[in-house]
Amino acid sequence: MSPTIPKTIYLKDYEAPLFDILTVHLTFLLHETATQVTSRMEIKKRTPRNVPLVLEGEHLILEHVKLDGVLLHETQYEQTNQTLTLHNVPQNFTLEIRNSINPTENKALDGLYLSSDIFCTQNEPEGFRRITYYIDRPDVMSVFTTKIIAPKAPLPVLLSNGNLIEAGLLDDGYHYALWHDPFPKPSYLYALVAGDLGLVQDSFTTRSGRVVDLRIYCDHGNEPQCLHAMHSLKSSMRWDETRFDREYDLDIYMIVAVDAFNMGAMENKGLNIFNAHYVLADSQTATDKDFLGIESVIGHEYFHNWTGNRITCRDWFQLTLKEGLTVFRDQSFSSDLNDAVLQRIDDVSALRSRQFVEDASATAHPIKPESYMQINNFYTATIYEKGAEVIRMIETILGREGFKKGMDLYFATFDGQAITTEDFVWAMGEANGVDLSAFSIWYAQHGTPQLEIQTAYEKASQTFTITFTQHVKEDKVLVIPQKIALFDAHAHALALDIQGAVCLHGDTLLIEHKTQTVTFRNIPSPPVVSINRHFCAPIKLRFDQDDNELAFLMAHDTDAFNRFESSQAYAMKILKNLLAAHQNAQPLAVPQAFTDAFKSVLLDARLGFALKAKMLEIPSIELLMQECSDILIEPLYEVRNFLLSHLAHTLQTQLVTLYESIPDGTTYEITPQAMGVRALKNKLYELLSKHTNPSFHVRFFTRYNEATNMTDRFAMLKILSNLDTPLRLETQEDFYTRYKHNTLVMNKYLSAIASSELEGTLDRVKTLQSDPIYDNIVPNLVRALVGGFAKNPRFFHAKDGSGSRFISEKIISIDLFNPQLASGLAGAFKSYPKMHPTLQARMKTKMEEILAVENLSSNVYEIISKILNNQS
Repeated sequence: MSPTIPKTIYLKDYEAPLFDILTVHLTFLLHETATQVTSRMEIKKRTPRNVPLVLEGEHLILEHVKLDGVLLHETQYEQTNQTLTLHNVPQNFTLEIRNSINPTENKALDGLYLSSDIFCTQNEPEGFRRITYYIDRPDVMSVFTTKIIAPKAPLPVLLSNGNLIEAGLLDDGYHYALWHDPFPKPSYLYALVAGDLGLVQDSFTTRSGRVVDLRIYCDHGNEPQCLHAMHSLKSSMRWDETRFDREYDLDIYMIVAVDAFNMGAMENKGLNIFNAHYVLADSQTATDKDFLGIESVIGHEYFHNWTGNRITCRDWFQLTLKEGLTVFRDQSFSSDLNDAVLQRIDDVSALRSRQFVEDASATAHPIKPESYMQINNFYTATIYEKGAEVIRMIETILGREGFKKGMDLYFATFDGQAITTEDFVWAMGEANGVDLSAFSIWYAQHGTPQLEIQTAYEKASQTFTITFTQHVKEDKVLVIPQKIALFDAHAHALALDIQGAVCLHGDTLLIEHKTQTVTFRNIPSPPVVSINRHFCAPIKLRFDQDDNELAFLMAHDTDAFNRFESSQAYAMKILKNLLAAHQNAQPLAVPQAFTDAFKSVLLDARLGFALKAKMLEIPSIELLMQECSDILIEPLYEVRNFLLSHLAHTLQTQLVTLYESIPDGTTYEITPQAMGVRALKNKLYELLSKHTNPSFHVRFFTRYNEATNMTDRFAMLKILSNLDTPLRLETQEDFYTRYKHNTLVMNKYLSAIASSELEGTLDRVKTLQSDPIYDNIVPNLVRALVGGFAKNPRFFHAKDGSGSRFISEKIISIDLFNPQLASGLAGAFKSYPKMHPTLQARMKTKMEEILAVENLSSNVYEIISKILNNQS
């Protein structure tokens, strides 16, 4: 039987809704397997024409339909598996629908479902249709009122959007809560939570003097682990008032942490539902990265209150309107609160490791797509991270205050509306008197642009020229801002006297043509060029700087981000040279100049610990794969391990001396200095793990046992999980025993096992699927174990095909109950076009087997079919 090809939806086919739903009154009678939902809607037709009302609904048992209080017979409406249609409806009317749903059987985690014993919802993008019949699209905005009825003993907490209006007891041990949200919103922002939950409560006084009740709900016993999240929430509220004049607008703000959740978190108006991973933290169970991630995600969902909720998307093609903008806002927030350089390094590293891979694959798409089969597949790094980079370029062009002016106009003009990306770009340009129409091409462009750099120096005229050539898919020409600096031999920045380009803010060129030559006058000698400073544009540079220039920038660039960039570019250059030597059967050797440059970073006392740790990184296998084609995996590991081993042996004394010179803090603190100490010490041990001396294994094991926090303990677990030593198993067994009752920590354990480079990793992964700590239904656990293995290039691309076979089988089995989770795993095949033909053949066979599955979800079909057909 041939698989059913899902329907493709196109932006060009957008039509405004024919009906407005002015108000919605929902009543829930909660039950694990038979929840009754009654919806009463005030509906207004937008047109005088006689058009049918079509409501979406899936997995619903319809009980009755009433039009203006009159019960309709089954012959008076049409019902399918996905719609409910009424013909000949009046211009204005009230529609009441009662249906029932089964939260227990809802393993897709869309709509209303049970996470352990907690009722919760996830409605973005199209989950509300699994709760009741509705016009389930973002441009239908309504005022929601919710009454929740439930037995009080097992479900004492009843939550929904907005403000609590009323609550009380009912007969037979039941109680109720009545919630009202005065702000119109689309159905994807609707939320309900009911359960027996612990509570952490605080308050925030807005700058206008309103007191907002802040509540974080979690499983009983986890309350102490919510304190960092609460602190992050208050910091977010304060920052948004200061940076963008945005004040919170309800009487209460709630966060609920649940274990079973497909996403990181959801910004439902006034009631954010979070994956527990992004709420719960203390020094014994969470790493520094976890603490920073919680702060970022808490901020992200709070900032959505204005960029996503008060102003929302007209349609799902506009998803970056809210997500790209809000990622930019949360990155700016994290940058202001923490080390701005490290924040930028981490943001760019995430972009390169996720979004650049996506851009180079068959699943590449613009930040504003033109079509999709399944919108769940477009919650991507392109929409989020690249979308944020496009927003950042606008700020780079306009300046910080100009961007703020644009945001002010945006909020003033579009509050309460569902709009498009064009509306956002208009507000930015209008507020600053700037025409951004040419810049808007970024919204329609896919693939990572490459900017080729050619330089020339003319001694007689003392001019230096840079010729920029854009290489962009579909031969588009983009507006690309470029922050630039020129340094003389003494590391002094030269004054920029520029001809041939618009120069903004004294150091930012606008590259506006496919080929553009910029002349710098009064340059007394050939300079060293620092370009794309602070990563001001999401591009790849094709700029062949020699080793001396890269070493110079590593040591002297005044842009700390570009010091890091130069260290990575130099290391990547060495890796590629080693790979070429390997392929030509030549002996491998590391140039002394690179060793010296690496050593200079080790010994540079001017560098902060955290930045030094970053600069000591060697590009990952995944980044190396981006620079290669016709890939065989083993040579990549061989040359990277050769380089790391060389550094560990050659610089052993310096590595050990530096490690021992840095004292561990006496108490655990989330400060840049304290995190820098932990980051550098753990990075030094990671480098020394490539040394053949087994005495270092004892050092790692000792640090593991003596660790006073999860950051250090988990770092040593990961190091030892990649070493063939008896201490590896002893460490893993100890970690398991210590934390087996903590699901979030077990996610770390599973990921460490799944990402190991040692033989037998697949067998360990398969065995862990039967372990009591693992549950195939919980997305976090699946992403840690199966997803962790899918991201392990050495074994996913195993020569015998065992890795891709295992992942393809998991995709098929998980797709039966959670297509969104399955399609996320399907992304493991994105590297298909770049692999060696022998690996491609095995991957192709597995993808064909997936596509042949009967009733395959549109989520998985879209991803796999695009990769297999190499179509974007």
